[in-house]
Amino acid sequence: MTARTDPWAVRVASAPVSFGVYRADSAPLGSQELLATMREAGYDGTDSGPIGYLGTAPILPERLAAHGLGLAGGWVDLRYDDPDGFREDLAALDAALDVFTAVGDAGAGTADPRFAPRPTLACPDRPERFARPGMPADLRLSLPDDDWPAYAGRIGEAAARCRDRGLEPVFHHHLGTDVETPEEVERLLGSTDVSLCLDTGHLWLAGGNPVAAIRDWSSRIRQVHVKDASRDVLARIRGGGGDLWDLVAAGGFPPLGQGDLDLPAVLAELRRSGYEGWIVIEQDVPAFRASDTEALARAVADQRANRTAFGEALRAAGLA
Repeated sequence: MTARTDPWAVRVASAPVSFGVYRADSAPLGSQELLATMREAGYDGTDSGPIGYLGTAPILPERLAAHGLGLAGGWVDLRYDDPDGFREDLAALDAALDVFTAVGDAGAGTADPRFAPRPTLACPDRPERFARPGMPADLRLSLPDDDWPAYAGRIGEAAARCRDRGLEPVFHHHLGTDVETPEEVERLLGSTDVSLCLDTGHLWLAGGNPVAAIRDWSSRIRQVHVKDASRDVLARIRGGGGDLWDLVAAGGFPPLGQGDLDLPAVLAELRRSGYEGWIVIEQDVPAFRASDTEALARAVADQRANRTAFGEALRAAGLA
């Protein structure tokens, strides 16, 4: 395939999770400080983190614009395996869509649909899989074949709800959930029309190959989470009986360049595939308190280093 020479239409976002933000009520730093730190580090945008943490309409669009940042999207869990729970969870999806539609592309300054916020659909942790994340997968814990049609149907319903609001959703595979392994991603893609959020770190630790996945699933990928990961750390944690939080705490998702990810190869394949849109640099780090100034300083330094490493990988791939 001939190398592309036209400018690559991608923007690079950070994410609150990379700064230890998992809940709005226990975030280790304020939203304004977070956004200022991201912009100073050279990011173009951010993931929403917990809905409400960065603000809701009309505050969030103004806040993003003040920092010159766009909104890449944000995570919403829905219980696709539970009919009643799924109905209850739709209220949270609607609340997220209210935020995303209010922002649109205001923070980035244009109305380019490639950079509209992507509602990131995902399923909650399944305790027995959370307890033994990643490879080798225990097939006995997989969603039963008979449950897949209803499961996929609810994913389709959630996706349609997003599209009714003018937004294209993406589904995020994740360790410790019903859609973890490459085979489960394949089944998801074959059972629904939902677009995919490819997470390089979670796919790698689930036994997948991010470069091959981009090649095979390129027509469905509408957002990318770039994340490094270490299979050596995974093997050590699994061998000791640790769960997903133990994996995170042990550095299973290290800063870019310190794990197994061949980032230049990933970026080159994304470019060849014709991908355009947000690339979100994520690093799953342990939650910490605001009083833990050492952890906060480390998180800030790591996310600055991640942005620098991303630029170096672009150059190594001949894309900058």
